[in-house]
Amino acid sequence: MKKKMNNRDKTFLAVIIPVLVLFFLFNTLPMLKGVMYSFTNYRGYGTYENVGLRNYIDLFSDARVGKSYLFTFKYALVGTVLVNVISLVMALALNSRIRFKSALRGIYFVPNILGGLVIGYIFSFFFTYILPTVGNVFGISWLQNSILASEKYAWIGVLIVGVWQAVAMNTIIYISGLQTVPEEVYEASMLDGTGKWREFWKITLPLVMPFVTINLVLSTKNLLMVFDQIMALTKGGPAQSTESISYLIYRNGMDGGQFGFQSANAVIFFLVIVAISIFQMTVLNKKEEQL
Repeated sequence: MKKKMNNRDKTFLAVIIPVLVLFFLFNTLPMLKGVMYSFTNYRGYGTYENVGLRNYIDLFSDARVGKSYLFTFKYALVGTVLVNVISLVMALALNSRIRFKSALRGIYFVPNILGGLVIGYIFSFFFTYILPTVGNVFGISWLQNSILASEKYAWIGVLIVGVWQAVAMNTIIYISGLQTVPEEVYEASMLDGTGKWREFWKITLPLVMPFVTINLVLSTKNLLMVFDQIMALTKGGPAQSTESISYLIYRNGMDGGQFGFQSANAVIFFLVIVAISIFQMTVLNKKEEQL
């Protein structure tokens, strides 16, 4: 005998089915179409032909693609270290007994509320006009030119903005982790005469290691996909020195007539991010077990 659906089951289906349909239409379907286009010479318009694996083969000999991967990996590596160090230090400070703790918790989260493009344009004005003016007034030579105009140092300007915006969410996760550590553990270490530095390495870090894993994986993934900051600050310049993979895929895929080629680039980039995330999870989970 068939079991009749109760109101709870009907409500569940009424909520989940539209979500699944929307997810398929706006996520899964475009991804599948992108994979299909990656095997063609599609320019984003007009007719196209199947070219097999040619796009994938050409990716490995394209100097511009290689340069964008090097920039993106450098940016993500340095950014991940900075974001997690700063976030953990801030979380430790905000979790301790300091004055104005509640106000500080509200202030540091502001960068995460604002959109990436908005923040990028604000910092672009700051780097282009404010800092050079300060440099001219006080005779500081290295400040007199915009950092964004330097082929060698423009990536640092992009990094500052990316790290400044990413710190907020990571700090919240670290604060959540620190609040799971029992006070009794710290009281026992205090009775044993353990110093603050040793307490951090032997007690705090091992107990919040699962949260470190989450933050490392999320921050690496987000920094590898950097786009908004590039669009607002440098548009990949000067001389393509800050061209990230995401920005290259967007620019040459949409405007450069390389839709099929950049679709192949997007597929490879997706696989790279998945591989890095799996590697991080595997290594960090082993580290958790050791601690």
